Amino acid sequence: MRKAHAGRTVFDLDQHIDWVFVLIVATLLCVGLVMLTSASISLADRNTGNPLFYFERQLLAVVIGLCGAAFMLWVPTSVWERYALLLVCLALGMLIAVLIPGLGNTVNGSTRWLSIGGISIMQVSEPARLLMLMYLSGYAVRHRAELQERFIGFAKPMSLVGLTCLLLLLEPDFGASVVMLTVSLAVLFIAGARLRDFLVSSLSIGSLLVMIAFMSPYRLKRLTGFLDPWSDPFGTGFQLVQSLIAIGSGQWFGVGLGGSVQKLFYLPEAHTDFVFAVIAEEFGLIGSVLLITVFVALVWRVLRIAANSAALGRLYQANLSFGVAIWLGVQVFINIGVNMGILPTKGLTLPLISYGRSSMLITLLALGLLLRIEMENRQIASQGVVKGKGKGRRRVRKR
Repeated sequence: MRKAHAGRTVFDLDQHIDWVFVLIVATLLCVGLVMLTSASISLADRNTGNPLFYFERQLLAVVIGLCGAAFMLWVPTSVWERYALLLVCLALGMLIAVLIPGLGNTVNGSTRWLSIGGISIMQVSEPARLLMLMYLSGYAVRHRAELQERFIGFAKPMSLVGLTCLLLLLEPDFGASVVMLTVSLAVLFIAGARLRDFLVSSLSIGSLLVMIAFMSPYRLKRLTGFLDPWSDPFGTGFQLVQSLIAIGSGQWFGVGLGGSVQKLFYLPEAHTDFVFAVIAEEFGLIGSVLLITVFVALVWRVLRIAANSAALGRLYQANLSFGVAIWLGVQVFINIGVNMGILPTKGLTLPLISYGRSSMLITLLALGLLLRIEMENRQIASQGVVKGKGKGRRRVRKR
């Protein structure tokens, strides 16, 4: 093993990289770029005169994201744990900045994008989610005893999460708030928070979100419109009706790549939130099930990384990996559920598939971080020794 400068270790990639994980991610990226092109080509040609407009922009985001993932692979995870407080301050700073006139860019009534010189550069909810997860993972390790024994140990981080969600609701971004809360509660619970604290907080927050929904007639109409979209097929139910038509048209094997009719200006947001409906139309039930299977494999692989970290006593890395698994799983479930009409519209992308440069960039950064975690796990396991906490050392099996 060769030692690099500044105390970093250069690992043997063939030995320590999780190539199965890399293959799963590469598969989703390829499927995403192909389906994005198929879903957006007509819209791009009409709006910009360039049929590959959205493909080119997404490809650039993928390239930048892969460079970012390589950076995350190079940086030791201990660095992120050490600067957790600074990271969460950065997240809050971005969420506040986007609400400042001149810095936030408003699109479709929501101010979610941070802009410089009138150019949107980032949807701030995406990096805020990852940075908050990094902070919570470290908090759960530093204050483990307090988290497990006292309500205040659970309430302190949840107060910070609540502030973050409040800022998200001011944008407004209800869907991002739901994902943030779900991931945060799950990480703290798996880290050892008491069941009663978890249940009380979950019920209280759930009730609060319902109250917020009822306070806004527009939001309530959007949240309940999925129950019977056919009652208003040209109004609140239009998007879902078109999505269901697309999914139904695909039947078993689909109409073939590029053969979707609904993407031809019938289905709004066909290349973003509703790209799964286009996939179902072009590749049918079989193609849809195969895609879902790949996502299940991705989440399972991330959970495996979390389990490996926990077995090695690397609690920060275990919490972080588990949080990313919940994040990806919840986002995939919500997006597909919205497309199928079993959940209200949330405005969440399908990870690595939908058009969305901020989502793509941050997702690839998170996946690069997971690769680093597993690489460190394998390097430690190959040495055959794990440092225990107060119980000496214990041997682990070499891989």
